[in-house]
Parts: sequence; structure tokens; C-alpha cells
Amino acid sequence: MDFFAHQDNARRNTRLLVVFFSLAVFILVVLTNLAVAAFLFVGRDYNLYAGHREGMTGFLAYFSWERSGVIGLAITGAVALVVLFRWIQLSSGGKVVAEAMGGQRILPQTADPAERRCLNVVEEIALAANMPVPAVYVLEDERGINAFAAGIVPADAIIAVTRGAIDHFKRAELQGVIGHEFSHILNGDMRLNIRLAALLKGITFVGDVGYLLLRSSGRARSSRDKGGAALPILGLALCALGWLGGLIADFLRAAISRQREYLADASAVQFTRDREGIADALKVIGGYVPGTLVHAARASEMSHIFFGQVIHPLWQGFATHPPLDTRIQRLEPDWNGEYIKRKPRHYPNPTIDATQTATPGLDRAAIVAAAMTAAATAESTGDNADAEFVAEAADYEARTAAAADIPLALVRHSHEPLGAQAIVCALLLHARPEVYQAQMAIVTEQGPRGLAELAHTLYPAIAALGAPRRLPLVELCLPTLKAISPGQYAALKRVLLGLIKADAKTELFEWCLYQLLRHYLDPEFTQVRPSSPRYRRMGQVSQQAQVVLSILAHEGSGETADSFAAGREELELPGIALLPREECTVAGFSESVHELARLYPLLKPRLLKAMVAAASEDGELNPAEREILAAIAAVMDCPAPDLL
Repeated sequence: MDFFAHQDNARRNTRLLVVFFSLAVFILVVLTNLAVAAFLFVGRDYNLYAGHREGMTGFLAYFSWERSGVIGLAITGAVALVVLFRWIQLSSGGKVVAEAMGGQRILPQTADPAERRCLNVVEEIALAANMPVPAVYVLEDERGINAFAAGIVPADAIIAVTRGAIDHFKRAELQGVIGHEFSHILNGDMRLNIRLAALLKGITFVGDVGYLLLRSSGRARSSRDKGGAALPILGLALCALGWLGGLIADFLRAAISRQREYLADASAVQFTRDREGIADALKVIGGYVPGTLVHAARASEMSHIFFGQVIHPLWQGFATHPPLDTRIQRLEPDWNGEYIKRKPRHYPNPTIDATQTATPGLDRAAIVAAAMTAAATAESTGDNADAEFVAEAADYEARTAAAADIPLALVRHSHEPLGAQAIVCALLLHARPEVYQAQMAIVTEQGPRGLAELAHTLYPAIAALGAPRRLPLVELCLPTLKAISPGQYAALKRVLLGLIKADAKTELFEWCLYQLLRHYLDPEFTQVRPSSPRYRRMGQVSQQAQVVLSILAHEGSGETADSFAAGREELELPGIALLPREECTVAGFSESVHELARLYPLLKPRLLKAMVAAASEDGELNPAEREILAAIAAVMDCPAPDLL
């Protein structure tokens, strides 16, 4: 799957979206002028039975360039403000979207078997895609089967699933759905989806204004002003415009989302190497009564980010997702048309406090409801046997350890706050005794209680781990580190910087580790502006490419001059020359990598190939080189699943 090409396609879809959005705003301006003219026309000497004595000529008299210009500026300015506010709100990260829909973060320490299995599946897919493990949220009150990915860049991405999904899917089916959502992260769909939500909010807000006018029209009707009688008409007109804006928004969602859903289904097959998983997940949805419906307040507004249709569309042309049977047939051309019927789980109603009920009748109703819930629970076996919770091994951490070839003890520590901090500290500990002692003193002095002892305990196992398994271990730690407090994160960064500076020099792996942690954790605790494509030609970043290729050539296993020449040839930049080692600083390397991250997506594959050529000998990377390049690719938000 060419993720870079799909990212570039998503960027071009954004341009198309802006064009359609501008056309929609123009239509709203014209229709709002008509509504205002009708309001003024009706408010002046209009008789319900006889009409207006001036007729159509009088109606047209209320149009003027001056008034149209004022209304146009007012509508455009208001839409721009709404879009800006919504964009600022949504660009804070995927967790804002998940929490707005009632999502609750699943912590690694959860005892719920369905949640633990979901975390394990997300970890497996993330490691297979060579990207850090995103935080996982569950929409606890949603019984429909659905999921979504949200965020601007992979650094602030999250995966959210409904309770119905994690309770009713088998493991392979859940893997297919999670793989589908990961493809939205890597294809650049998330940023497009957030932009779409912000722009469409600007279109539909006119209806909200009309609704407010209708609510306030009661006071206007009670006044003696003749124009007050026309206020409900203006409110109705704006509501109608809002409804029309909603239709336009639905059409834009459908036009942009459908093809990307087909692509995400195909990508899920690539991630999981299993066509039946995603196909069976769609079959389960087809045979499940609640389907993919989501009842959260903002679900319809964000319907295009979900795995399945969250509301019933008035017309299939406005559906944000293709029909289920069409999606299944694309995955299984010989499908027999039968859905999978799965026994639904019964969820208890919220507990009713009998001491707060107003009447004995309500007390009796509460008792009856409780009895019915108990009977339904007794009829069910608790966990859905068809979803294989009973048959599966309870130790999901052992499954992750086996898949990543990492000791089980380290995987378990990566799911604990203190353990995750100890792991990243131990990765920076030096083998020289004098440096090691100085580093342990820094951890003891600046870190939380117990961190130094645990880092010392884990160091032998981590030192024996070696490349390229260190990077997947760091990626496993990220969800846990995102759950610590801002103060703990600030202290951790101080400790890590102290460990790096303890030997008075910074190695390339140390830079990669620190930048990777900062890149993926900073958005969780501070407002970070995500990078956006800026450079269309490789020649615009020739200086930065020269610095990166020079350092990789010096640090790589091949002959320095030949390796640099191979990378330069790949980039087609004959004018750059190998820099002397003394001019190759980590600070310069850091600045160059962050600037290269702003290349347009289709240029990044060439850059990655050039870095591989510069760091390797005859194109063959050793494990340490693969690990460093994978870390650089992650910092640049480049999907590179084959590097590890």
C-alpha cells in the first residue's frame, strides 16, 4: 500500500473540499439575502390574505448591492469565525474528539477482559505498522458496533471503539476493524476528516441562528411592532437555510468519505494479512440489530470519521459509508449474502436509588426493572462465548511479548507508569561504570521515588535486548506515559536530558529516543502545532538533506564517501557535498530532520530511500541502523512498516 500517494491524495481532496465549501458559502449568502428581503417585505404593510400591494416589484426593491455586500460580509465573517473556533477546538488532538463523544481512556491496568483484548490488538497492529501505540478510548454507553480514529497527525492520534464492538467481535474481526482505523491514520485521512468537520460546522450554524430566533419570537409577537410578526418568518427561513446547509454538508461528507472507506478496508487486509477478519466484522454488523448506530450528541456531526454509518440517512446518496453488502462483496466476491447472527449481550440499566423516588409506584417500577435485568443477565452467560473471551488465553501481555520478541517482564513493566519511565531511563544508561554511576545519581535526585531502583533492575534485560527490539519497546510504553501527570512528564524530560548529557556527548540513538518521546508525548501535555507540508521540491531542502545524509554516512556501516554519494544520487541533488565529521552536530541534525518532515508526501519515499542508502553498506542495513532510521521516520510522521 502506497501510503504516501494516499496522503497526497488526501491533501488534494482538502483543496477540493475548500472549493465546494466556498461554493456552499456563496449559496448561503444568496439565500440569506432572499430571506432578509422576504423578512423586510412581509414586515411592511403585508396582508396575509391580500398580499402586498406592490407585488413582486416591491419585493425586488429590497435588494441592493449595499445590503447584499453587508449580508455577504456578515455571513462570511461569521462562518469564518465558527470554522476557526471549531478547528482550534478539534486540532487539540484526537482525545478531544473522543472525550466529546463520551469516550473513556482504557488504561493498561484495566481488568476488563474485553478492554484488555482490545489494547492487545491495538498494540499488535501498531507494532506491525512501525508506529507508536495510540491511546485507546471506549464509548461505554454505545451498544452499536462502531469505531473511529481521530487526530491531526500520528503523534496525537487515538483509536476509539464502542462497548458493543469490543463485546461482540471475535479477535480476528476486531483486528480487521482496528487495522481499518490504522489505515486512516497512515493515509492522512484524520487531518482531512477534522478539516471537514470544522468547515461543515460553518455551513450548518445558520440553522442554529434560525432556531434561536424562533425561540425568541414569542416576545416579538407580543409587541405592537408590525415587524415583530415577521421575526418567526426570518427564523423559519434561517432554519430552512440551516437544513439546506445540512444537506450540503451530508453530500460533501458522502462524496469524500465513501472511496476512502473502501481503501481503508483494503488496507486492513494488508495490516492483518487476513481478508476474512474485516469481512466477518461487516457481516456481524449486518446481523446485529443495533447495527453501527451511535447516539452520542456529536456523533452525527462527526459521522464521517466512524467505521460504519452512525445514523440512518434520508437517502443513500447522503450516506457517509458505502452499503455493507457492497463492502463485503469487494472483500469476498463469492459471498453468499448471509450475515452472521451473534447473540447480543444484555446490559443492565443504570441503578435506581429507591430512597430518591417520588412515589411508591416508581419504587415498584424500579423493582420490576431490576428483576427483568437480573433475569436477562441470568439468561446470558455474562461474557459472549461467541466472542471467544472464555476460549482465549487471559495473558494478553504474553501474546504481545511473543509477537514483538520482547521479554514478558519488560512488556508488563511497560504497562505500569513507573515501569514505563524506568524502561526509557534504562535505555539511556551507559555501560561505562563511571558514567553509569553519575546517571543513577541523576535519576535518584530528580526522578520519583523508586525510579532509580527499578531502572537499575531492568537495565541488564534492556541492555541484552539490543536493536531493533528497543524501538518497539518504547512504542509500547507511550500509552502508559501519556497517562502520567504533566508534572511527572516534565520531571521525566529533565531526567532524560540529564542522562543524555552525563557523558558530555550525544549519540544518534540518544537523540532518536528523546525526540521520539517528545514528538509523541508533547501533544498530550502541551499545545503543539502539527507540521504541515510546505516544500514541493527536494531542491528547497538541499541544505537539510546534506546535513542528514552526511551524519548517516559517517555513522553508518558503509564507506562514508560512497554511502553519501548513493544517497545524493537517490535525491538527484548533485550540488551537495559530504560535510566533515566536525561539522555534523546533533543540533543541526535535529533541525534538519524537523524541516524535512515538512516535505510534501510524495517526496518522502525518495528521502527515506536516500537515508537508507547513506546509512547502509550496499543497501543492507544492520539492526542498529534499521532502528535509527525507523525512529527518524516516526519523528517525521512517515509510515515505514518495512524498516523493522
